[in-house]
Amino acid sequence: MAVETGTYMNGRRNGKSAAAFRTISEVADDLDVPPHVLRFWETKFSQVHPLKRGGGRRYYRPEDVGLLMRIRELLYSDGYTIKGVQRLLRDGVGKLLQDETDADTVEPPISEPEPIIQQPSMAIGRLDAKIHSELSCVLDELLALRNELLDARR
Repeated sequence: MAVETGTYMNGRRNGKSAAAFRTISEVADDLDVPPHVLRFWETKFSQVHPLKRGGGRRYYRPEDVGLLMRIRELLYSDGYTIKGVQRLLRDGVGKLLQDETDADTVEPPISEPEPIIQQPSMAIGRLDAKIHSELSCVLDELLALRNELLDARR
């Protein structure tokens, strides 16, 4: 679901050019989030860096607004956590997120999970056989659940 932006006439919002910088209030209205959420996202996503003028007023570039729209969609519509979106941006998907023209048609790539330890460590080997067996069962269940989640995401 794409976020609908504010009132536009002939590609302009409130008489501004599409390339014009936006204030935090305008961006907050466009994204339907309070301004404090945008300030919080600035602390969590280093890719968002509005121009700051005297008195700390923020002015967002069109590319910042596009990135914020995609972040909002990932968090609110796609169910990602802040750490999940940070990981997407850090792993190079960030450029894709900024360059998107139609965010609805692009899904974030599914990265292969990090390898996990298949064999219990020597410390576990020293546990009694019953605990070792129970831990092995738990590990098998966790691996099965993880595989189900990966399959569901695809």
